Amino acid sequence: MDQPAVNEPPSRRRAAIALIYVTVVLDMLGFGIVIPVLPHLVEQLAGGGIANAAWWVGVFGTVFAIVQFAFSPVQGALSDRFGRRPVILVSNAGLSLNFALLALAPTLWLLFVARVLLGMTAASFTTANAYIADITPKEKRAAAYGILGSAFGLGFIIGPGVGGLLGHYDLRLPFWVASALAACNFLYGLFVLPESLPRERRTARFELHAAHPLGSLALLRRYPLVLGLAIVMFLVYLAHYVLQTTFVLYADYRYGWGTQAVGYVLMLVGACDGFAQAVLTRRLAPRLGERRLMLGGMLCGVGAFLVMGLAGSGAVFLLGVPLMALWGLSQPPIQSLMTHQVDPSEQGRLQGAISSLASFAGIFGPFLFAQVFSFSISDASPLHLPGLAFVLAAVLLAVGAVIARRVTRHAHDLARPAESIRAEVTAELSSVAPLQGPVNPTEPSEHSP
Repeated sequence: MDQPAVNEPPSRRRAAIALIYVTVVLDMLGFGIVIPVLPHLVEQLAGGGIANAAWWVGVFGTVFAIVQFAFSPVQGALSDRFGRRPVILVSNAGLSLNFALLALAPTLWLLFVARVLLGMTAASFTTANAYIADITPKEKRAAAYGILGSAFGLGFIIGPGVGGLLGHYDLRLPFWVASALAACNFLYGLFVLPESLPRERRTARFELHAAHPLGSLALLRRYPLVLGLAIVMFLVYLAHYVLQTTFVLYADYRYGWGTQAVGYVLMLVGACDGFAQAVLTRRLAPRLGERRLMLGGMLCGVGAFLVMGLAGSGAVFLLGVPLMALWGLSQPPIQSLMTHQVDPSEQGRLQGAISSLASFAGIFGPFLFAQVFSFSISDASPLHLPGLAFVLAAVLLAVGAVIARRVTRHAHDLARPAESIRAEVTAELSSVAPLQGPVNPTEPSEHSP
């Protein structure tokens, strides 16, 4: 059903956020379950040891990202034209079928084909972000994206632990469970999830030039602040691929962690990330403002990757997990600041463009980090540093933090407390008070939220 978005009563908005939260949790459970076992399944089908498996995992990740790069803008444009709900439903139906195909694949090449098809249908994250922009006022979007981000954390609390446990008995069993979860998500969306984008706010027609990847990225060029933050998002996504590509094999090689141990560590990562996203973002965004929260989170990410890459033992590696969770605080403010600049009818295309950035980073990230890891543990490496890929990720985030600081230095921060904004306005007006008469700080101002 169609419904107004931002103008709904707060109780209706909270209910809609809860519904989309459940949708993302179920999706992340499905993806989280297969994380501890997919590299080992690739290793089993490819043969040749960990170094060869790392190469193939990099190839799989790169191709998956290329497919998502091509299809995410299409799904974003379709959601702008036909609504968010049907895109989420089709996505989850496709995920269920593709996880089942992954479970059945008897050879590496069929596993590869299934991974390509999975990339075509994995779209609900893009549409979920557009859904949040539909139903949330600008000044509350950072907190809303933080709540949505905690869904990713919750999925990682349960998913990898379950996947590691199931994979201990059968490497293919987690894929069947993921398929069942995606099917449940489809049914949930079919019977429960409402539409967030009313017909009068949809685009008049589906425009192919805006739906292809380069067309969607052209949207970013129209807004200078959005373009600068898009570069930052690209570096954030690129750095994140070090975890998806090398963590399982790195932990096995350096610390001797099997599927169960990796699953439990990922559960810890998810628990810390879920707490940071659900609790800290909501509390810190109004106090620090979106810009400070973004920059502080990125610096924590730099520290996390350095600790993980240089840790000589598993215990020291775990010290980077809380810092990794604090890194997650940077992403909701980035997305929130970007949505402030874009028209409501283009939110789906914006989220599609952001997803394209993630996919574009995925074209290079998996192969880059897999090759760096493979080289760092090979006999030909002049420097035997298995964590070199993590150190590279820290450098990328440091560059992103510098760019973010520069492009947002004049940004108006809607998430800042009303009192601090009013105090600054009062101070500015006081400087010209002799010409205007006394200033009343309680009078409405166009700068007040």
